[in-house]
Amino acid sequence: MRDSTPSPGRPARLSREAIVAAAVKSDLRTLTMRDLAASLGVSHSALYRWVSDKDGLFDLVSTVMVDRILPTDEPTEQTWRDWLRALAWRMHDEFLAVPGYAEHVAAPHRHNPESFGKLRSQVLHAFRAGGASPEMAEQSWYVFGLTVVTWIGSAHADYDLGTAAPRFDVFLDVLLRGLPATEPRHN
Repeated sequence: MRDSTPSPGRPARLSREAIVAAAVKSDLRTLTMRDLAASLGVSHSALYRWVSDKDGLFDLVSTVMVDRILPTDEPTEQTWRDWLRALAWRMHDEFLAVPGYAEHVAAPHRHNPESFGKLRSQVLHAFRAGGASPEMAEQSWYVFGLTVVTWIGSAHADYDLGTAAPRFDVFLDVLLRGLPATEPRHN
């Protein structure tokens, strides 16, 4: 009599984690889907079952990146600046650790609505915890998100700004002292 228990098939060779792990070891500026498939030891058609194109790959990488960078604690009235500082440093460290990722994020592109929405929601929550009105929290998100990402994205650029290298800690200190945004006073 034959056992009716289905035998396990070939174990899956691809997973979200494996794809992202292989991608972040590469230079995302020059990585092709074919190169990524080869590094994973699968055909490019097998990879396309998981990610349809390079935009899909960036979406997958961004989902993992946002999970890595978001602090696990909730910002409070007392901790919101420290929470944003921790987030910015995590963005700095994680984005710059993957060649081509910071530049991609800083350039105009379609954002992954899931990961981008999660990041935006948490940053808005931090500014609201800091006492910002909903409108000013939104404006503060724009300032924080755009400037942090632009600074990180330009870290590899060859700008001639003088003899001293730009320091992220100084940039972040100045930025956070000016946030959250408040309504401008009209004189």
